[in-house]
Amino acid sequence: MLRSMIFVPGDSEKKLAKAMAFGADGIVIDLEDSVVPQRKTLAREMSREYLKDVAGEKTELWVRINPLDSLEVLQDLAAIVPMSPAGVVIPKPDSLMDIEKISNFIDILEVEHNLKDSCVGIIPVVTETPAAVLNIGDYQYSNSRIRALTWGAEDLSAAIGASTNVDESGRWLPPHQVTRSLCLFAAYAAGVQAMDTVMADFRDLGGLKKVCDEARRDGYTGKLAIHPAQVPVINDAFSPTESELSHARAIIAAFAAQPNVGTLNLDGKMIDRPHLTQAERIVAWARELGESS
Repeated sequence: MLRSMIFVPGDSEKKLAKAMAFGADGIVIDLEDSVVPQRKTLAREMSREYLKDVAGEKTELWVRINPLDSLEVLQDLAAIVPMSPAGVVIPKPDSLMDIEKISNFIDILEVEHNLKDSCVGIIPVVTETPAAVLNIGDYQYSNSRIRALTWGAEDLSAAIGASTNVDESGRWLPPHQVTRSLCLFAAYAAGVQAMDTVMADFRDLGGLKKVCDEARRDGYTGKLAIHPAQVPVINDAFSPTESELSHARAIIAAFAAQPNVGTLNLDGKMIDRPHLTQAERIVAWARELGESS
């Protein structure tokens, strides 16, 4: 389970050197937006060396490649897939069909370099174009490489000519509330993790905590970060508390004691099978986090 994933520019030796100390569950080496065109080749070379140098670390290593319609994407894949990263983050796909194309390229590279089949995962950013929003339901027929779905607001805002994507209090405006919800539903329909998008104002850690709490309340299980200061807030928000764990275990024990009952009373409140499902999810989540620490 990835609670936090932090973006690090692929052409920044300084930031790459510090990335492991940020405490994120995943590092996303960026070859796209944070790298200017004239440094794309350098970024690929540096990212390839970084992946080789830190192989074997517990932190998952991902790479955000350039979009499918760019001249860079095949060069990105040829450079990084042989290093066997955890996966690639795909920006601006219009549909699941775009993901299938990327997956086919990775298939070839895995065979060519004697890598385990489907060892390189995929996380698509599923809302960065208007077409992507309309096609998001297709992810229920998920490609087997997809590990999570996440969404983005900035590129979509530009694509639809929106002057802003948040109101005066920093809350998402209706078009982006819709895309956030669609990403969440698509992830659960596909049976993969739902990762919330970045919060651009990295100085507002109080606001970040509120945003994380809301995302987790709604069903998201992790969040993207753009600054190291955001990582501890995100990790804390997306980790089960002792109180939650205690309550979840009590629900599981109550149903175990009465296996033939669909609804029962716990501490003066009625609970049913959906509560049991959520309780089992929380306990499994805590176990996974404990095993990965």
